[in-house]
Amino acid sequence: MVKLTGALFFLVDATFPWGIEVPRADRFAAIILPRAQHVVSYHIVLQGAGWASIPNVASTRFNAGDILVFPHGDPYSMLSGPGQSPEYDGEATVRFFHDMAAGKLPFVVEEGGGGAERTQFVCGYLGCDIRPFNPVLSALPSLLHVKRPGAAPEGLLERLVELTLAEARTHRVGGDSIRLRLSELMFVEVVRRYFESLPEGQTGWLSGLRDPAIGRVLAMLHERPARPWTLHELAEQAGVSRAVLAERFAHLVGCPPMQYLTLWRMQVAARLLADSAMKVTATAHEVGYESEAAFSRAFKKVTGVSPAKWRKPPASGIGRLPG
Repeated sequence: MVKLTGALFFLVDATFPWGIEVPRADRFAAIILPRAQHVVSYHIVLQGAGWASIPNVASTRFNAGDILVFPHGDPYSMLSGPGQSPEYDGEATVRFFHDMAAGKLPFVVEEGGGGAERTQFVCGYLGCDIRPFNPVLSALPSLLHVKRPGAAPEGLLERLVELTLAEARTHRVGGDSIRLRLSELMFVEVVRRYFESLPEGQTGWLSGLRDPAIGRVLAMLHERPARPWTLHELAEQAGVSRAVLAERFAHLVGCPPMQYLTLWRMQVAARLLADSAMKVTATAHEVGYESEAAFSRAFKKVTGVSPAKWRKPPASGIGRLPG
């Protein structure tokens, strides 16, 4: 569901004191990933420790093995100590991105005051689709902090990080494609670890997946969006009453099942329109609409533009997810 459209990686080798301030993603997205609708920032801590913060959220301490994900394009800072002034403010960081995207900087970037304490972390920026509906990203918090399991043996995520670092240091044919696929796998594993750590009673799309009945309904809607589903049929397939399904689905996912189906149909249609030469009428049939007019009305209601205009999206759709 999170279709990545590009990726940028580099490694920061920082000595105490160090600090960076990253502005909103719409300030630098067009520089580093010009074709992306949205940019997700993440950092994998290889050595040392520090503090991460975003506006109106308490600072979070991170340690070696942790992963920090900023899914919504918010401004944030990463510092060697809480409350300190960053070495690179937002303007300096934008200039840095200009140079990094232009190939003027090495893969390993050194910064900091030269102290004995050292922190190393991978900086990753992923371009992805966000419009018109991306329930995965909207389900994530402003700052997703995935801690490395205590004494657990090296897992899939750690091996993916090693492969990505090794590939990023080389300049071989097909390297961009390999790094993009590896970054997709890393993102999936990070979300999976977050999913597995959710407490009981948590609401949201990911919690809906974990619920036996709601998870089954979500799977059916995603697998067969063109089918003329009814609430009665979905409830019967899930083994619950219509009232229970309607109440539990809205509580966990945040909207009624039929509204969710419409949103998902529009997401599928948007991708078909953007990635293929399929005619609007054929796209309408593909997502369950017998009439092109009915489909066009539904599509415009969700996206704000007609299907024809969607084929030529605006240059920048970067921004925070609604909700």
